[in-house]
Formats: sequence, C-alpha cells, structure tokens
Amino acid sequence: MKLFFLLLMGITFFPSVAVHAQTEADDRKAILAVMKMQEVAWSKNDLEGFMQGYWRSDSLKFLGSNGITYGYEPTLANYKKRYPSADHSGKLSFKVHTITPIENESYYVMGEYFLSRLVGDANGTFLIIFRKIDGQWKIIADMSS
Repeated sequence: MKLFFLLLMGITFFPSVAVHAQTEADDRKAILAVMKMQEVAWSKNDLEGFMQGYWRSDSLKFLGSNGITYGYEPTLANYKKRYPSADHSGKLSFKVHTITPIENESYYVMGEYFLSRLVGDANGTFLIIFRKIDGQWKIIADMSS
C-alpha cells in the first residue's frame, strides 16, 4: 500500500514539476528575445523600436540617475533627449546575470549593459521587471545605473 501511494504521488507530482520547469524555460527564452530585439533596435538608433519592449502605459516606471520617470511617453522623451543621434546611442549589448520568477507571469532580470559609442562608452547595471501583458512580455519597471 505504501508503494502504491508513493507511485501515485510520483505520477501526480512529477509531471507538474516538469511542465512548470518547461514554462519557466519558455518564459526566459521569450524575455531574452525581447532583450535581443532591444539590442538590435537601439544599435540602429531606433529608440521607438527599443521601447517596444516596454509597457505602453502611464504606470511604467523608470528609475535612473535623474530620479524616477513615470509613463511610457516621458521615458521615450528622456531617451530621445539623452541619445539624440547614433553617435550617442552607439551599439548596445546586455549581459544577463539572472532571470528570476516573482509570481505568475512576472520575472525580474538583473544584469549589465554596455554602450560602445563614438562620444565615449557607457556601461552600467540594471534590474528590470517583466510581466506578460496581453500575451506579450513587457518591461513594467526599469532601474538602470
């Protein structure tokens, strides 16, 4: 009887663990794809394309060296002001250290960014929060320094 119970538990529990692990792997892959799209867009000085990875909402939050910015449009305006040309935006690359689930369909991503630019390189760290919104992974909060 004890063996039957253990077998029943194994049949019930282990498939759900495997499905959960696969879902997290798929989520991580999708999040990395968004970040890859951002690297490509940024490196073409396509700031609107880069911003496609962000939640288009007044509730978006961005914390940088100048304090907190609320909303998609003000965040885009700040990027356009700070990076007015391809010489300023340069080539972007990310080094992701960790992608960690927070809750269902939300993850935080920690890593580093590297900007190779004619006006001088700029590197730093980031912590961004992704949430799946309407079937798409979007950044809802960004803290970059």
